Amino acid sequence: MRSGRLADAAGTAALGAWMAFAALTALVVSHQGGPLYPDRELLSWSVGHRPPAAVAVARALTATGTGVVPYVLVVLAGLIAGRSARQRLVAVPLGALCLGAGQAVRYGVMDLVARARPPGPDWRTPASGWSFPSGHTTTAALTAGLLILALCLRAPRARVLLCPLVACWGAGVGLTRVYLGVHWFTDVVGGWLFAVGWLGVLGCAAARWPAGRHAPRAPGHGPSHPSDTADGPVERHAPQDPHRRGRSRPA
Repeated sequence: MRSGRLADAAGTAALGAWMAFAALTALVVSHQGGPLYPDRELLSWSVGHRPPAAVAVARALTATGTGVVPYVLVVLAGLIAGRSARQRLVAVPLGALCLGAGQAVRYGVMDLVARARPPGPDWRTPASGWSFPSGHTTTAALTAGLLILALCLRAPRARVLLCPLVACWGAGVGLTRVYLGVHWFTDVVGGWLFAVGWLGVLGCAAARWPAGRHAPRAPGHGPSHPSDTADGPVERHAPQDPHRRGRSRPA
C-alpha cells in the first residue's frame, strides 16, 4: 500500500474513532456519569459468574495492562520495526513516546468527565481514579496496536499467528475490567475508541512524513542545467563567431 493510501486509511479510521468517542463521551456526560443501557446488565452477569479460577486468571491478565509490561512490549515492537541499529534507536523511544503521550491525554479526559466507578462491593481487584475511559483498556489497546504494526511491517510470516494473539490480549485486558467489576462496559468501549483514534492520528502523520524530500537526486534524474525546467531542457545554441556575423553565404 502506498504511503498516500495508508495515510488516508489511517486518517479515516482516526476520524471515525474520534467521532464515536466524542458521541459516547457526550452520552456519558448527559447521564451524569451513570451507567448506560448495557452497563448494569453486563456487570450483573459478571458478578454472577465468578468461579475462583476464572477470577485468578482475570486478575493475572488485567495486571499486564499497566505498569512495566506495556512498555516492555512497546520496546519489543520498536526492536522489531527497525531494520538497523540506528532505526531501532529511533523506533524504540518513539513507541514509548506514543504510549506515554496517549496515557497523558487519557488522564486529562478522565479528569474532565469525572465518571464514578461501579459500586465498590462488586470489585474483585484494586482500582483507583475515575472510570471513563478505562486506563488499562487504553494502555493495552495502544500497546497491541503498536506491536501489531511492527509485526505487519517486519514479520510477514509470523503475523498470521502472532497478530491475532496480540489482539486477543489487548481486548482481553479490557474485558477483565468489566468482569472484575472495576469498570462499566462503556468505559472499556471508550478506551478502545480512544486507542484507535490515537493510533490513527499517529499512523496518518507517519505515512505523510516527507522522508525523501531532501534525498539526493540519482544521476540522470531531474534538471541537469540551471536553465532546464519541468517542461524539459531549454534548447541551447553554440556561441556564434563574431567574424562570421554579417557575411553572406557564397553563391
